Amino acid sequence: MSDNDDHKEQRIGLWVAGGAAGLATLAILFYAVYGWESGKIEGSPGYGQAASAAAASAASEPAAAVLAAPESQSISASVAASEPLAAAASTAAVAADAASAVVENGVVKFYFATGKADLADNAEEALKDVLAGVREGKKAVVSGYNDSTGNAAANEELSKNRALAVRNALLGFGVPESQIELRKPENTEAGQGNNAQARRVEVVLE
Repeated sequence: MSDNDDHKEQRIGLWVAGGAAGLATLAILFYAVYGWESGKIEGSPGYGQAASAAAASAASEPAAAVLAAPESQSISASVAASEPLAAAASTAAVAADAASAVVENGVVKFYFATGKADLADNAEEALKDVLAGVREGKKAVVSGYNDSTGNAAANEELSKNRALAVRNALLGFGVPESQIELRKPENTEAGQGNNAQARRVEVVLE
């Protein structure tokens, strides 16, 4: 092999080596510039910002879930709390339309549920003074009233039945029939306040 061929092979080898070295240098420069600009190289202006943004994004998702949970729980708690209130309101409405008996200024007043003539459970206790007065020779006067709603004739009949229910209770407590008087008021719709108060039978001693 001649000296010329040897020199030619050496030059080709140097060119290949130089080209490879140049490519490697370019690659290093490219990644260096890219890393500097993207903040992935320590010391660069944006270093750590991308990681912080990613961490903040990941942290915000659980936080959003935690914040959403109390809201749904508060709604459930509100609904749960409203149920006992609704039940209490319903009970109060029933109680307002229930039978009861009270004594006011010596007058025994029996109140009735809508459309009914059933006496309250405390009827005997409410009539205690009336029973004592009858034993002294006085007379029990029973008068029935009704509210102004519905059919007037039906209301008058219901008022009469309620007065009879009170009379029967007096008879059951030992009051002689001769000492009981059913007296129809001049105005059976002589209400006092609301309809529940108008649906009543009054008992007085004379």
